[in-house]
Amino acid sequence: MTLLHAHDYGGEGPQLVLLHGFSRSLTDWDASAAFLTAGHRVLAVDLPGHGRSPRISPWTIPAVLRDIAETLDAHGVSEALLVGHSLGGMIAVEYARAYPERARAAVNLDGFWWARAYPGAERVSEGMLATAGAIAPPDYVEQKVDAAVRFGIPADHAEAAARAAARPLPDGRWQTLPEPAAAREIVDELHRLSALGVTAWLEGVERPLLVVQAGRHLPPAPGMEWFADFSARFAQEVSDDLDVLSHARPTVTVHRIEATHPMNMEVPEAVATLVAEYVQQLPAQRT
Repeated sequence: MTLLHAHDYGGEGPQLVLLHGFSRSLTDWDASAAFLTAGHRVLAVDLPGHGRSPRISPWTIPAVLRDIAETLDAHGVSEALLVGHSLGGMIAVEYARAYPERARAAVNLDGFWWARAYPGAERVSEGMLATAGAIAPPDYVEQKVDAAVRFGIPADHAEAAARAAARPLPDGRWQTLPEPAAAREIVDELHRLSALGVTAWLEGVERPLLVVQAGRHLPPAPGMEWFADFSARFAQEVSDDLDVLSHARPTVTVHRIEATHPMNMEVPEAVATLVAEYVQQLPAQRT
């Protein structure tokens, strides 16, 4: 059994469990959680190999889901609505598929991936893997803060999130997380989930789903101008699939939010409001 690092934000009401994205940590949720605790009990979890959670090998979706379930048991959580961003959004959906008796519903915040054969996919994956487990200079946190504030993310929140998502080294440098072996396994799992496309991936999930797509695209980093076309093309294809799916499946709700991919840090109050309103319209919690 592997217990994951978790933070109980407190609050009273329906149970929410918050999951973060690739190379991030539960600290990304601090601002949104501050709004959500007004009407919910809120618990956030570091995924394996991220933040302060232990590593697992191999890093597979079924193993991660078991670790989450055991961690929730340790915190007395028998049923919850899972809210995940990016990688965490895909994990939230898979948890609802694997444990329908434990998941009241799932919220996926911009958690989509491309099939391995998708044009440009390998190039994106290689870029992600190149930075996994990298040794970063002492001013790594300052660099991350400078990048975050351009999206309106407060500097103090950006700094806390950057520090929580990396490992400090004795010489003042930082190591990014997850480590390379886990990162490769994560990417393989994401390619496996996305191989059939969004519609086929979401088939078989019986619990209600809220799927949220970013309304704005991240600007490409210098030297990655090609990524703008890649992300816009992929986002449009996902949007088209979701529009069809939401009309065919009454248990799937689709929403687009005026934000870029890191929406839970960029517009935390809007994300919290969206989640709270979704919870209010769900059927009564099972007892």
